[in-house]
Amino acid sequence: MEYHDFPGGVWPVMLSPFTKDNRLDEGALRELTEWYINNGSSGLFAVCQSSEMFFLSLEERVTYAKTVKAAAAGRVPVIASGHISDSFEDQVRELREMADTGIDALILITNRLAGKEESDEIWLSNLDRLLKELPEDVKLGFYECPYPYKRVLSKKVTEYCAKTGRFYFLKDTSCDMNSILGKLEVCRGTKLRLYNANTATLLESLRAGAAGYSGVMANMQCRLYAQLCSDYQNERMNDLSDILTICALIERQVYPVNAKYFLGLSGLSLTTVSRTRKDSELDETAKKEVHMLKRITQKLEDTYLSR
Repeated sequence: MEYHDFPGGVWPVMLSPFTKDNRLDEGALRELTEWYINNGSSGLFAVCQSSEMFFLSLEERVTYAKTVKAAAAGRVPVIASGHISDSFEDQVRELREMADTGIDALILITNRLAGKEESDEIWLSNLDRLLKELPEDVKLGFYECPYPYKRVLSKKVTEYCAKTGRFYFLKDTSCDMNSILGKLEVCRGTKLRLYNANTATLLESLRAGAAGYSGVMANMQCRLYAQLCSDYQNERMNDLSDILTICALIERQVYPVNAKYFLGLSGLSLTTVSRTRKDSELDETAKKEVHMLKRITQKLEDTYLSR
């Protein structure tokens, strides 16, 4: 795929379906892949924090990526995070195994390349060292993953990475328009495209040149985000953006359990089992909130989706 084949639009950060005895449920994962595609996804971000990747074995992460890539069957591109380990040697092994799954781009986690207190210079030195270990024909991207700490790329670092010609996808979690605008400026005319994870800044960033959305709420309101990304110049999207921003506050509740519950209400055969949160935390009040979100989402789809 050439860089322009990484389309703008919605790239959900995929969930991990688990069986009741806490095993990766490949059948439910294929079903979930269909749901994303049928609800307007332009691409799929597998093996990310929403996938509970820090709680998946390497074998599970590789199986996850292979399963999604096969289920997507070329209809949309599939990308996946490659490394969660601390040591350089382990990261190289993880990245190579993930690259071998046939995904369309291998995503580097920004906080894996340097410690929280280490400088951009150290980060760039580690990046250069890592790039030498990866095949040059493998397309790459970045994910500003918030765990175990959030490392937001500076404008200078983003420019350096864009100029290498090896990077195609940047999942921005800065939640800051000044940071986003700086990155968009240095990405212009390069292969690197920015996908915003934050709803509050999404519409403004799309109008400034961001390629799309890659965030949590695509697990519940995927069609609405697809509409916002495709029709962002329309003034009607101002009101939709406002409402989606308030809806997105549910991210601060029992996520990803609440998203799995939402998808269960939508007819998918997902359990609410999670390795990062106890599903018992989703109490009756939290369930009521998900039901409310489901009703609001349906009304918004009736109002805003193109016919």
